[in-house]
Amino acid sequence: MSWLINPQDRQVEIYRLLKAVEVVQMPAIVSGEDILPGFELQV
Repeated sequence: MSWLINPQDRQVEIYRLLKAVEVVQMPAIVSGEDILPGFELQV
């Protein structure tokens, strides 16, 4: 999983293996899901 944080467009693109890209509008809280359990980042 990776995040591409785009402050100009105020969105975060979330990339996961074998899944479609998810685009989240800021402000948001993104989580580490099962890769980093308990990790959250407010963007």
